Amino acid sequence: MTRISADAAGIERAARVIREGGVVAIPTDTLYGLAADPFNADAVARIVDGKERPAERALPLIAADIDQVVARLGALPAMAARLAARFWPGPLTLVISAPAALAPAVSGATGRVGVRVPAHDVARALCRACNSPLTATSANISGAAASASPDEVARTIGSRIDLLLDAGPTPGGAPSTVVDVTGAEPRLLRAGAVAWSEVIACVDRA
Repeated sequence: MTRISADAAGIERAARVIREGGVVAIPTDTLYGLAADPFNADAVARIVDGKERPAERALPLIAADIDQVVARLGALPAMAARLAARFWPGPLTLVISAPAALAPAVSGATGRVGVRVPAHDVARALCRACNSPLTATSANISGAAASASPDEVARTIGSRIDLLLDAGPTPGGAPSTVVDVTGAEPRLLRAGAVAWSEVIACVDRA
């Protein structure tokens, strides 16, 4: 594993590694995550194997902005678009229908995928440099504690990744709230930083 600073040159180098099928540990607005091209089945398999993660568990994605989500994953349903406009960038993951081009392991064979736009400049810049949403599952062995420390990421999973984009400790805090928006009504899949009452209020205002 190579460890580099999360400056403009580092972001471009990380993007190059990802475009070539590599796996990069990156900072987000909560913890460190593992970024790879979600349309590259071999790269996704490296994350699943490296984390020793059950294959049926889907991998969350992050994106640079709403436009990138629409361009690469497809048009958002009206309810999802309202929630995205209200809470992105931020800790709300929207579960939408997965496009056929996405590596099957990303959706865990569910046909759905979770995506959000993080409130972290480096994470969004990397998605922009890659011209694609990226995986953002936590940078740890499955079942172990996720980490906000790049030193801990290097110690525990460094041998299983290609690059660590080091921006110092991340904020930590509550995980993103996960909401399924594939049906007629929103469905809470995981409580998190955005209160469910705020989600419902946003939907009800439409």
